[in-house]
Amino acid sequence: MCGIVGIFDINGKSEIDRDLLSRMNESQFHRGPDEGGLHTEPGLGFGHRRLSIIDLSSGQQPMHSQDGNVVLTYNGEVYNFPDLREELQALGYSFKTHCDTEVILYAWQAWGEACVDHLRGMFAFAIWDRAQQTLFLARDRLGIKPLFYAHLSNGQFIFGSELKALKQHPLLPKNIDPTAIEDYFGFGYIPDPKTIYQGVYKLEPGYCLTIKHGQQNWQPRQYWDVKFEVSKNPDVNEAGEDLIERLRQAVKIRMMADVPLGAFLSGGVDSSAVVAMMAGLSPDPVNTCSISFGDPKFNESQFAAQVADRYHTAHRVEQVDPDDFSLIDKLSDLYDEPYADSSALPTYRVCELAKKQVTVVLSGDGGDENLAGYRRHRWHTYEDRMRKLLPDAIRVPLFSTLGKIYPKLDWAPKFLRAKSTLESIGRDSMAGYFHSVSIMSNEMREQLFSDELKNQLHGYQAIEVFRRYKKQAPSDPLSMVQYLDLKTYLPGDILTKVDRASMAHALEVRVPLLDHKLVEWMATLPPDLKLHGREGKYVFKKSLESYLPDDILYRPKMGFSVPLSSWFRGPLKQRVQEALLGDTLKQTGYFNQDLLQHIVTQHQAGLRDYSAPIWSLLMFEAFLRNNL
Repeated sequence: MCGIVGIFDINGKSEIDRDLLSRMNESQFHRGPDEGGLHTEPGLGFGHRRLSIIDLSSGQQPMHSQDGNVVLTYNGEVYNFPDLREELQALGYSFKTHCDTEVILYAWQAWGEACVDHLRGMFAFAIWDRAQQTLFLARDRLGIKPLFYAHLSNGQFIFGSELKALKQHPLLPKNIDPTAIEDYFGFGYIPDPKTIYQGVYKLEPGYCLTIKHGQQNWQPRQYWDVKFEVSKNPDVNEAGEDLIERLRQAVKIRMMADVPLGAFLSGGVDSSAVVAMMAGLSPDPVNTCSISFGDPKFNESQFAAQVADRYHTAHRVEQVDPDDFSLIDKLSDLYDEPYADSSALPTYRVCELAKKQVTVVLSGDGGDENLAGYRRHRWHTYEDRMRKLLPDAIRVPLFSTLGKIYPKLDWAPKFLRAKSTLESIGRDSMAGYFHSVSIMSNEMREQLFSDELKNQLHGYQAIEVFRRYKKQAPSDPLSMVQYLDLKTYLPGDILTKVDRASMAHALEVRVPLLDHKLVEWMATLPPDLKLHGREGKYVFKKSLESYLPDDILYRPKMGFSVPLSSWFRGPLKQRVQEALLGDTLKQTGYFNQDLLQHIVTQHQAGLRDYSAPIWSLLMFEAFLRNNL
């Protein structure tokens, strides 16, 4: 796994500042500590930091084609490169290395922009074709690997694997985008293609971008999308057998490496399934690792141990201090923009642990999004049935009113906490789902933001992130929210978290459940094979019954949580007061100071649980303090 950067003078052939290019490249040293390389020519500069995984002795980048016309800088792994290599050799191309990098070079020369259609894996890369005077960038279909870019005032186009690389350029605009603030406090992250800065973007998953020298108007182009179209109605056993075989194949092609390889093992269904497949494919014990927590409410280590024992893995487990909040400041540097998923803390620690054993790990990410494993998926289908029972003219005013008058009972048993459900049913299906995933409700953001910020928003609301997918989204209620998750939560939260936490330790993470061929096939399964009654990932769990015990498959989902609520009333009490009520947030003019005081007072008195809003505000304050 690697880090890439580049500078392209769209309009001219000015000399590229090699020192600047080097600084951009070295800001991502953690992504590739093994080697670094630069290429410059009039009007163009590429940089690369390498984490050597395959063909350790060759494959240095930026890489040039044998005719010298094409230069590539690339981050990722293309798992079908041996097959593509044979195909390209049959077309007359010869190879000097045994790595996937050279395959992408000649795939471009053979197929042009359509080269991305041939690649199976995770990638973000840039190609300069001197003969065609063309710069081509592409990001993998699911957004496993990141790619940021900006068009600067001097006509230069710059890009990098992380935002911190772009920040090295003195002309990068650092004006905060007000709509990104609204998105952040809605979702807890800033969804693609925005970043926190105006004029700075992420290339979206499944998109590519072509810029010809001298071209003034260019736009990213979507080359792939997942289609939720049920092709047939297999029974659960038939579908399960097919699923296992496809997963085994996705795991097998991801076990190719010239460095030590292992797996994350949380004790949940997805990571346990991946380990089970690996154990059946490896003659040697699989290296596995997990972390444990002192608090049993958050601790899955006993379940991870069951799987490790069953498959005789070389298992390593370390207990994390339940008050391990020393990374809070580090996170703002790691993510470069506001990011509010607190599970980034244990994710950082498990990556740190894995790196002690291996350089490559397989993870179970993607199972919940593809196979309806989240509790919110189940609740959304319940709520959507209720929406269909009553005409909108009755449902909307009735449930909106009930939602407003029903008290917020954070302290009560779950069955009494109906306020959010009532509010959600009073909205349309897409708005209801947004309400269920928001870390702050529309009403709370309205109260939180100052009049000045609301004026800058001009009525914009974060729900627009979902609305832009409305035309492509499937009509089935479950498939719709799965599609939205694949477009927003998966790349914006889950994959961002794993990429930054793993690459901070020069660790490569591979995700077989996000193999695009497997994703495409899972999208064709009938919804009731994914969510069957109250059971999410139904077909997956049934297919794994001969591989894993029932208490792994059918116990309640725990997640990768940290005890924020108690932290904010205990050891971080003073930190919360200083961050939320101090000068940094106050001086922005973005926030209602009375509401900030209310949030702190109510939470620390134990009257309300504001842990999610507090964490998002802490992370926003840390970003401001460390970046502006």
